[in-house]
Amino acid sequence: MKKNIIEVRNLSKSFDISLKEPGLKGTIKHFFRRQTKSLEVIKNISFEIKEGEIVGLLGANGAGKTTILKMLCGLIYPSKGSIIVSGDLPYRRKENFLKNITLIMGQKQQLIWDLPPIESFYLNASIYDLDKFEAKKRIKKLSDMLEIDEELFIPVRKLSLGQRMKSELLAALIHKPNILFLDEPTIGLDINAQRNLRGFLQKYNKETNATICLTSHYMKDITSLCKRVICVHNGSISYDGKLDLLLKRLSPVKEILIVCRSEKDAIKLENSGFSVKNKTKNEITIKVENNSITSSLRTILNNFDIVDLYINEPPIDEIIGKILINKNYDI
Repeated sequence: MKKNIIEVRNLSKSFDISLKEPGLKGTIKHFFRRQTKSLEVIKNISFEIKEGEIVGLLGANGAGKTTILKMLCGLIYPSKGSIIVSGDLPYRRKENFLKNITLIMGQKQQLIWDLPPIESFYLNASIYDLDKFEAKKRIKKLSDMLEIDEELFIPVRKLSLGQRMKSELLAALIHKPNILFLDEPTIGLDINAQRNLRGFLQKYNKETNATICLTSHYMKDITSLCKRVICVHNGSISYDGKLDLLLKRLSPVKEILIVCRSEKDAIKLENSGFSVKNKTKNEITIKVENNSITSSLRTILNNFDIVDLYINEPPIDEIIGKILINKNYDI
C-alpha cells in the first residue's frame, strides 16, 4: 500500500489587506490612518496525497488553488493547521525538502532570457550539486522525452511559447524531484503542444513514480492526467475523490440519438415513454439515466427498426463549469 507523501490538516490562510477610500481625500486619510482587514482565502481544509498520485486542483479564478500550491512548496507560511510534505514542514525550506520538489507556474519563467536554455540547465545543475557528467546525462534523457534538441542552443527569447515551456519543464526537473507542483503548465500553448506536454508528464510519472499536483483550466489536462480531483470553492474543499464519480454525479443522464428506419418508427418510439429531448423526421434524441442505459438500449433494439444510434457524453467543460460558477451546486 502506498504511503501518504502529502498530509494537510485543518489548513487556513489569511492575508491582511488595506482599505482605502477613492480620491485625494481617501489617499490622505489612508496615509495617516491606515485601515486593514483580514481576508481568509483558505478555510480549514484537509486532504492527503499518496506517493505517485496525479491529483488535479479544480476551481474558479480566486478560489485559492495557487495559494494552496504555494503553501505546499513552502513559499507561503500557513496561518493555521499543519502541512507535511515528504516528511518535512515546507515553510522551513530545508535543503533536502527543496531537492525533492519543484514548482512550475505557467505565467512565470526561470530561464535566462538572452541565453540558450542549455546555459540555464547547467546553472540549475550546479545549484543542485550535480557534476557535469550527470547533468549532461539528465539533460539528454529529458530532452529526448520532451522532443527538444536544437532548441537547447537557441536564445530563450527566440523560442516559441511551446518550446519555452518544454525548456522550463526540463530546467525544473533536472534535479529529479519526486513531487511536482504544476500551476497552469499548459496555459497559452496550442493543442499539439498541450498534448505533447501531457504525454511527457504521464511518461515521467510512470517512469519515476513522481507525485504530481496540478491546477489547470483546460479540462483536457485534468481528464488526461488525473484520476482524482480536489474541487476548491472560496477557499474550501467542495469535493475530493475520483473524477469519473464526480462526472457521473453531476451528469446522471446521457443523451442517445437514434436514427430510425422511417418517420413512423420515430413517432412510435416518441410515444413509448422515453424522455424525448427533440425529434426531426426519422431522428429522435432521448435522455436516459446512466444506470438504465443497458436495459433501455435492449428495449429499443428489440422493439424498433433502428438504422443507427449514438450515445453522447455531455461536454466535460460544461459539467465542471457547474462547480466553478455555482457555489450552491450540490456535489
